[in-house]
Amino acid sequence: MEKSLKIYVILMCAVVQSFCAQSIRKNYQEMTDYERNELVNAFYELRNGPDLVADLAQFHSDFFNFDNSADPTQLDIHFNLPDEPERQIFFAWHRMQMFEMEQAMQALNPDISIPWWDSSEDQSTSSPVWNQDFMGQFNAAWVLNRNYVNNDINLLPTPQDVSMVQAMQDFLLYSDALERGRVHAGAHRWVGGAMPTPLSPRDPIFYLHHTFIDKLWDDWETANPGGSSFIITSMIRYDGTYVFNGEVLPLVDPDDIVDSKALGVFYAENQLADLSNYTVSNTHHDLENFYYQFVIDVGDNFLVPSNANCRVISVNQINLLPGFTAELGSSFLASIDAGNAASRLDNTTMLASRINNPNPFDYDSAILDKHAYSPTELSSEFKVTVSPSPFNSYLDLKIDGTNDQKIDEVIIYDISGHLVFKKHFESTTSYLIDDLNYLKGGVYIMEILQNSKLLKRRKIVKE
Repeated sequence: MEKSLKIYVILMCAVVQSFCAQSIRKNYQEMTDYERNELVNAFYELRNGPDLVADLAQFHSDFFNFDNSADPTQLDIHFNLPDEPERQIFFAWHRMQMFEMEQAMQALNPDISIPWWDSSEDQSTSSPVWNQDFMGQFNAAWVLNRNYVNNDINLLPTPQDVSMVQAMQDFLLYSDALERGRVHAGAHRWVGGAMPTPLSPRDPIFYLHHTFIDKLWDDWETANPGGSSFIITSMIRYDGTYVFNGEVLPLVDPDDIVDSKALGVFYAENQLADLSNYTVSNTHHDLENFYYQFVIDVGDNFLVPSNANCRVISVNQINLLPGFTAELGSSFLASIDAGNAASRLDNTTMLASRINNPNPFDYDSAILDKHAYSPTELSSEFKVTVSPSPFNSYLDLKIDGTNDQKIDEVIIYDISGHLVFKKHFESTTSYLIDDLNYLKGGVYIMEILQNSKLLKRRKIVKE
């Protein structure tokens, strides 16, 4: 494609101190080599210091999916539909997770955006996404133990699966079908290793997969305008109380981010990014930056108000169309990045970090839960009450209902995955675990079994 810039505009040159970006997201196959390298570098860099990758993975694990019968006030992230629509935050929570990660990356390089991996089309273990200069390298470096489930692509969605779920018009039915079905859960289960466990965000491919899921939701909302709605008005982690690296994360109402453009996020496809119906606000940054290799159309109610700062960069072509407005007093720059191979990160340091300090993750028992994205594989009819909550010196287990299921083993791990209690006993519908005074206060994972089969996994809290 011939490189060209249809219109070049600078209105009131501005010096920008805090340099961050909004984003044009694209299929990873539409990224330049420069973008791929910077994305990989950013994943490594964010493992240093506060380690956002580990923090997001641990939070995702801690609040993955609870047995809500014991504590209906305890919020979680996954599998609340169809029975508990008042707790449904799957789409919105993961949109904020992608945004939080992308923001941290853009603080390193404003040209970075998280691309998507379409697992319905790109299903080979020899796909470029798994190349050792891209996502493939993290498997060994971070001890992710991917296994691609013996190349069983039947776990992955087909394009027809995607079309069928995207054709659904009721939001709750759509959200439930996409989350539980192959379109979402399939890639988690197929990649293996960390991906089918609650600690799936340890694997960088998680972010490429969930950017694809977010794109599908964006496409669905475009086809069904106003169709998405949430009952809950804030979300765990994004409730105005969670602190990471000394900063309190904002309170987010999921209804406020139904439109991805509320976060300044656009999805490019087929070598075209359409920036339209958007007002630059500089809410998240002093400069909003949009970077894409191919054609960028800016127009149709794209507004840069007075005192706002925006930059649009393409490697090939930018078109400023009727409907685009940059008000007097704004700062707007449209430019062609002819030398896009230059890196704003210290690649020498980054490469040394990859080789000498790959930084594998600490052990956590949640990494053993290989069926986290197949919740029906645990007994859906098995109901057990565990009390008190939180507990001090004892736990009382009682099976609810009239079924014939019984329990004969209880195992408790601490949050780091160390076994702290294990007890076999005669099959029963109730069991009292006493003398737990020796446990320190904190969070534990309890597994309840019958004939060595896991029936239920519960999070419990010791006072």
